[in-house]
Amino acid sequence: MTSVTFKGSPVTLVGNEVKVGDTAPNFTVLANDLSEVTLNDSEGHVRLISVVPSIDTGVCDAQTRRFNEEAASLPGVKILTISCDLPFAQARWCATAGIENVQVLSDHRDLSFGEAFGVVMKELRLLARSIFVVDSTGKITYKEIVNEVTNHPNYTAAIEAAKQAK
Repeated sequence: MTSVTFKGSPVTLVGNEVKVGDTAPNFTVLANDLSEVTLNDSEGHVRLISVVPSIDTGVCDAQTRRFNEEAASLPGVKILTISCDLPFAQARWCATAGIENVQVLSDHRDLSFGEAFGVVMKELRLLARSIFVVDSTGKITYKEIVNEVTNHPNYTAAIEAAKQAK
């Protein structure tokens, strides 16, 4: 399992660790209108999954805005941002921030995504900052779990991986 810290303190990741080359496990999260969304809903598309602990924090805000801006250079790629924030808070934040090119989803209800991908921080009941790229056949082609949750991910590598995925 990947070693992760939050503000310098170690946290325990729980769930099933996925690896590049694995078939991405399906999951169920909630859209801002409380409808269920699964990975299988976007089958046949490349998916870039941007995982943030809480949309209302500086790095998470910047990460989501960055992928919203990059979406134009990623035709055919579905960008999903997943956090444990309540769908209502996500909807409010997206409206204020003008987020229209990524789908912001909540794993608050049952941690389905976090447990399926092994990124639930047990001590905080939040998701560890991470990026996954899933190709159109459902294979994981890129994975980054950021070692210190308060740091930014490698945007350039993630965007390049999404462009190269088929």
